[in-house]
Amino acid sequence: MPEPTSGTLQPTSLMNATVRGACPHDCPDTCALITTVENGVAIRVQGNPAHRHTDGALCTKVSRYTERSYHPERLLQPLKRVGPKGSGHFEPVSWDTALDDIAARLTAIAARDPQAIQPYSYAGTMGLVQGEGMAARFFHRLGAAHLERTICASAGAEGLMNTLGGKVGMKVEHFAEAKLIVIWGSNPIASNLHFWRLAQQAKRDGARLVCIDPRRSETAEKCHEHLALRPGTDAALALGLMHELIQHDWLDHDYIARHTEGWEGLRERALQWPPERAAAVCGVPVQQISALAHAYGTTKPAAIRLNYGMQRVRGGGNAVRAVACLPALVGAWRHRAGGLLLSASGHFPVQRAALHRPDLLGQRTPRTINMVTIGNDLLREASPDFGPRIEALIVYNSNPVAVAPESGKVVQGFAREDLFTVVLEHFQTDTADYADYILPATTQLEHWDIHASYGHTDVLLNRPAIAPLGQARTNTDIFRALAARMGFDDPCFSEDDLSLCRTAFGDTVSFDQLMDQGYATLDLPDAPFAHGGFPTASGRCTFFSARLAAQGQDGLPDHLPNFEVAGSSPQYPLAMISPPARNFLNSTFVNVQSLRDMEGEPLLEIHADDAEARGIQSGHMVRIFNDRGEYRCKAKVSSRARPGVVNGLGVWWRKLGPFGTNVNELTSQRLTDMGNGPVFYDCLVEVAGLPESV
Repeated sequence: MPEPTSGTLQPTSLMNATVRGACPHDCPDTCALITTVENGVAIRVQGNPAHRHTDGALCTKVSRYTERSYHPERLLQPLKRVGPKGSGHFEPVSWDTALDDIAARLTAIAARDPQAIQPYSYAGTMGLVQGEGMAARFFHRLGAAHLERTICASAGAEGLMNTLGGKVGMKVEHFAEAKLIVIWGSNPIASNLHFWRLAQQAKRDGARLVCIDPRRSETAEKCHEHLALRPGTDAALALGLMHELIQHDWLDHDYIARHTEGWEGLRERALQWPPERAAAVCGVPVQQISALAHAYGTTKPAAIRLNYGMQRVRGGGNAVRAVACLPALVGAWRHRAGGLLLSASGHFPVQRAALHRPDLLGQRTPRTINMVTIGNDLLREASPDFGPRIEALIVYNSNPVAVAPESGKVVQGFAREDLFTVVLEHFQTDTADYADYILPATTQLEHWDIHASYGHTDVLLNRPAIAPLGQARTNTDIFRALAARMGFDDPCFSEDDLSLCRTAFGDTVSFDQLMDQGYATLDLPDAPFAHGGFPTASGRCTFFSARLAAQGQDGLPDHLPNFEVAGSSPQYPLAMISPPARNFLNSTFVNVQSLRDMEGEPLLEIHADDAEARGIQSGHMVRIFNDRGEYRCKAKVSSRARPGVVNGLGVWWRKLGPFGTNVNELTSQRLTDMGNGPVFYDCLVEVAGLPESV
């Protein structure tokens, strides 16, 4: 059958225009964009000043988006591997050749067992259409294995689900009115710029800013106070704060009685955590805990901006649960500028079933592979428990060889000669080097898409500003073409991208408004939980989760020590966290030269005490190692690192590092307490200097 095409989806014939769009990247700001086009070329990408959350401003990364789209190394034609896997040797082929061969290979594997075909994707684009809009339909129809997409936020999401009932919270714009803002596990100067502008506005109006982070980040040094706790001890800190709120009766008893459940159990647990105990676990002064409890218990309104860094440890879900209990204890939800925000994505009425079409599976129930454990799973043989060996891997919107944990095993898995790998990409990434076929995908300037947000409550529409460069094709077109070649004639595979944009929200959002101004604001109350009404079964904030208890877990939040507790291993005495480098977004933008020039080179931040004990000075090449592997980069002796903790800034492409590895050589494939998320910041290492000749 003929391939469906995007049809009306090409940009209008205007060669000179300003086009409204949306930033596709994994950031809570989800900015509205204005792209200026001259003679069919995008010459500038700016923030849309009409969109209140963007307010005309973009981060350094996205302001250089044209540099990325027109990058000289941009993939513009399909490529077929001609050298050994990992060598990066490819030759150009036609789309017909590539798609025919891919479809034939997948058809043959599916005839044996479609569960041997594994999709792998994440948030290379946050778009609902170019993300999973057509891909999910294809894999459902095929009966391929499911992917448990947990590599970023699942532990925190489960923590919120079991406390507030969903990924919901206060409106970000109201942080500007708060009198106390606790920035917990976040570096918004680097990763949430527009929230930081609101925090600065509140600061100018007299608000106190407190940052809780093991690293003295750019944000921490600009707050009034910084609590540099040990990685993985956030729940202990939250319980210590609760202890003081109870002891000093800084509680809203009416709110607790009307709008929470499980209070007596939580009270009993919190009373086991006096600030002295919490301070000993967290490695912070007792006075800091007591002072923060006093400020939080007596300042109205008080707001917490929680982020995902603190949930990437064994007890990450419990930690989010503990922090998410705090606003209900003091009645912070009564105020529109009080409460908590981790993610707003649960407010969006996305019509996922209509978009992804799980009904195409019929009665089949394919296995599920967790993306965090892809290194182990690619190396597994077939077994009754595991099922068939993974024979084919389709990677899109992700770079797992760089970003997945314990990357030494990930590389071994991708290097299997019997593994058929297809990668949809803009550039020849570390992962693309191991592909059998690389298929050139469009960037955000070249396609339609629609976006929710996890940092505000506006829906954004992205219009294509320019025609696809070279032979690049949209993700949706690539999966449509594969579906056609594999005989999938279901009408849903003919739906074009503009129709998919409409399907994403159905009638719940005005599409006319999206077409007219590029964004639409959800109709939500300013103080969503002022009178309870949480999206839990009871409508109350659940201090005790019956759902968790039914799963055999503790129904109350608690501190769970890390898998790898600092001080527990004489061989590996240092804890390591791997926060993102300021000028990158995960592994995206690493190959943009101007941003890499700003970032410099891969670095390990180390405290002066730890450096002196090892004879290390700034600029020395060091070896960071544990039982999983080793990583070499330059050391930077810095007050950004607290004693006993080193900061391996990521995520550099492996091949752009000095020895062909990156920080994920050291991280583990263990999973969090809930949500099956990664434990990137639950990692012990040792650091040693290297001879100057190395």
